Amino acid sequence: MKFICYPKCTTCQKAKKWLDENNIEYELRDIKLENPSFEELNEWYRKSGLPLKKFFNTSGLLYKSLDLKNKLPEMSEDEMLSLLATDGMLVKRPLLIGDDFVFVGFKEAEWADKT
Repeated sequence: MKFICYPKCTTCQKAKKWLDENNIEYELRDIKLENPSFEELNEWYRKSGLPLKKFFNTSGLLYKSLDLKNKLPEMSEDEMLSLLATDGMLVKRPLLIGDDFVFVGFKEAEWADKT
């Protein structure tokens, strides 16, 4: 599994602690240092079954400064994926990616069911 996070994020810290406590192996990736590519984001979005807007970090400063709340409804999927690929801080985190699932954000019960 891949665990994609921002180490300074408290939710990411909780998720990492949960993974470690449950002895779940993962490959750690810092989203700020290694931003997801358009191709990765597109694959994860398709695998997740979630609406693409769920991949945006709506509480982030960059999201707010770009006024994405008002711009996203007018954007195509390709435009949204391209935008997400420009800066990892736009992407909601943590992300947990397995062979047959993608979790966006940390919901302990959901993670416990699949891991």
